[in-house]
Amino acid sequence: MDSHGQYEQRVVWAVVGTGIGPLLLAATREGLVNVVFHATDEVRDGALERLASRLGAEPVEEPGSPLLAEAIRQVEAYFAGERRDFELPLDWSLISGFNREVLRELASGVPFGSVVGYGDLARRVGQPGAAQAVGTAMGANPLPVVVPCHRVVESGGGIGGFGGGLETKRHLLALEGVLPEPLF
Repeated sequence: MDSHGQYEQRVVWAVVGTGIGPLLLAATREGLVNVVFHATDEVRDGALERLASRLGAEPVEEPGSPLLAEAIRQVEAYFAGERRDFELPLDWSLISGFNREVLRELASGVPFGSVVGYGDLARRVGQPGAAQAVGTAMGANPLPVVVPCHRVVESGGGIGGFGGGLETKRHLLALEGVLPEPLF
């Protein structure tokens, strides 16, 4: 606690190896706050600087932290094909407004092995003309994989964009049985 009796913000992080490369996982006392693709040293350092700035606390590498243990276990089980759903407390403090509303709907309403169109997701949150804004929300998702923005695709059957790269999106959709595994 600080001198005013308030809990100081605590941010812990670890990098986890996965089938799509290293993921940075960061958590607060509220829950998992950030997942970052392709967490090489340079990407990781930039992500940690942004987290420190946004959350007002210096992230501490602590892979054994109880705040991260369950998230790490569930992410590893997901990539091993042993888990379909994430059951984790999430800290939504890095996103707000329409983007948060869309991502919450995505997290609760688009299950493993299924996809939804950008326009369909916009309709689900009561904004039928906001397909492009849904795309923006997907790009702003601070919790990819756990909040499955890879499950949002174009209505005409296209894969759509993806902040982690299209190969990563294809891999995640293949892992969930939506796409066939690439031959090479």
